[in-house]
Amino acid sequence: MLWIKTFHIIFVASWFAGLFYLPRIFVNLALLNESEQGTRERLIVMAEKLLRFMSILMIPSILLGLILWAYYGIGFSFEHGWMHLKLGLVTLTLIYHLFCYKILQNFKKQNNLNTHIWFRWFNEIPVVLMVFVVALVVNKPVELEEFIKNILLAFLMVILVIMMINFFVKKYNSKT
Repeated sequence: MLWIKTFHIIFVASWFAGLFYLPRIFVNLALLNESEQGTRERLIVMAEKLLRFMSILMIPSILLGLILWAYYGIGFSFEHGWMHLKLGLVTLTLIYHLFCYKILQNFKKQNNLNTHIWFRWFNEIPVVLMVFVVALVVNKPVELEEFIKNILLAFLMVILVIMMINFFVKKYNSKT
């Protein structure tokens, strides 16, 4: 079962790498103007290939996760509430993945309505989802008080990381 867990982690990490990068391509697409058609077409092809590869990685991630869930039986009772929340967050991640597909279709039709700033914030969603899922899996909180404390700490850490990134981006941009 450890090999299944190992491959589950590898596939999830690879899937999330795509979820982190695809919205960055959307940022670049949103920044383009009408005269940059060649760049636009190249970015669309990159996004299509990445989305296809991400979808291939998503399938074994989910299947191996379901195998582990069934084997260990965690979450079949209310004493493992953290697993119910994790499954909810995985469902949100799947919805995010499908929404990326919809966004790409809008770009292909030249029907994007969002700014590059919107996509920069959209890009942070999988980071938040991953932090919460990892925090739940590692800590496996049982008591409600402990659970809330862990979620708040994870949320504060995510906010801190985002603030640090924004600080360094602003600092870098002020030099150029």
